[in-house]
Amino acid sequence: MDQLAAMRVFARVVETGNFTRAANALNIPKTTVTNMVQGLEAHLRTTLLNRTTRRVMVTTDGALYYERATQILSEIDELDSSLSNANVQPSGRLRVEMAGVFADEIIIPNLCDFHERFPLIRLDIGVGDRLVDYIAENVDCALRVGTLRDQSLIARKVSELDFITCASPGYIERFGIPQQPEDLEIDHYCVGYLNASAGQVMSMAFDNGIRSTEITPRYIVSANDARTYQNAILAGMGVGQLVPFSIRKEIKEGKLVQILPEWKSEAMPIYIVYPQTRHVTNKVRVFVDWVAKLLNRSALGSL
Repeated sequence: MDQLAAMRVFARVVETGNFTRAANALNIPKTTVTNMVQGLEAHLRTTLLNRTTRRVMVTTDGALYYERATQILSEIDELDSSLSNANVQPSGRLRVEMAGVFADEIIIPNLCDFHERFPLIRLDIGVGDRLVDYIAENVDCALRVGTLRDQSLIARKVSELDFITCASPGYIERFGIPQQPEDLEIDHYCVGYLNASAGQVMSMAFDNGIRSTEITPRYIVSANDARTYQNAILAGMGVGQLVPFSIRKEIKEGKLVQILPEWKSEAMPIYIVYPQTRHVTNKVRVFVDWVAKLLNRSALGSL
């Protein structure tokens, strides 16, 4: 029995919650996963996992073994990485999650540059603002904006994002132009941005250099996806705060109008996040460094 390989398989079963997902994540047959875990249990002379038809539960011995095994595996990976030839190109599949607006406007247009630098990396990009199970879905890292609520994630701040407040001409024709942020709670409607992790519509922050305020938007519709949120604003469903790089064309063509220009929104941090239990490989490192250089304030820019 290859005990190191069996430890890796066992750890992935624990992290994904069942044998099928572990097999898919490791790209090996489910029977191989089952046999390796059974071989490990026989070698250790203890039961690591209790199996039922629906789920796998870790035993007390299994939890202790998993904790030590992941530490050992992480140290081995770190050692291998530190001794690897610095000229060896990072390679393999890299699974990344991000909002559609980043994928469409920033990442995809520059991917040829990334591929020229790292031709052996295959990128799988998941698009959306949904909650992600990093371990079960085998996600290496994600690009996220705003306050991070999941304390189990390691985060590296790579930039900041400014927003402008805007509305469509159709909305302005129906409701007029708000004169101050508080109007958005009383006489106007917003498009709400639904924070998936918190399960509530996000507040809107404003600052004019003299005072700052935070309002709870009065809304008809909310969305938890940046593209849907932007399209609802374009459709005239309310006022919203959008990133300049995603709406330059719409502003130029008159499909959106900037309002409350003297009131600035609070800049929001942009993070690359990944789970603590996952070793940061060279392919993740080079992608994070590349994104950090790409997402500078001048690139995100203003109108």
